[in-house]
Amino acid sequence: MSSLSSSASSDKSSDQLTTRESAESSELQTSKGNTTIADGVVQKIAGVSAGEISGVHALGGGTARTLGAIRERIPGSSQSVGQGVAVEVGERQAAIDLDLVAEYGVSIVELSRAVRRNVISAVEGMTGLEVTEVNVDVNDIHLPSDNQEDAQEPRVQ
Repeated sequence: MSSLSSSASSDKSSDQLTTRESAESSELQTSKGNTTIADGVVQKIAGVSAGEISGVHALGGGTARTLGAIRERIPGSSQSVGQGVAVEVGERQAAIDLDLVAEYGVSIVELSRAVRRNVISAVEGMTGLEVTEVNVDVNDIHLPSDNQEDAQEPRVQ
């Protein structure tokens, strides 16, 4: 009877090992070769997918947004899609930090949940990397009056 139970336990250990090995294997590392994904690729995907969510006014902290506004005024330059996005990319996993400005009146809890869901879906779907975490830092709220102040004529010319 003991040989039967040791056989069953070795089969169970072998099944766990096979499951663990398949979970650790990745579509990016195959017998035909390896695929590596640059941090900038994940950064752009995360930036675009976060910006798609209604209620996200802008990505980036105050300094990054100021530099982005200056960059927009330079002919031929484009705004960085990865502004406000920091990533760490490994062979199989990625971690993402987002700085964003939320629209006034939006539930920050629901906004961060939607951003997190969209970013994870886009990054995992496009890269095959497992996203271990998406940290959302809401560093400002965009008020409707902010647009009116931008549109006002300057008092002095």
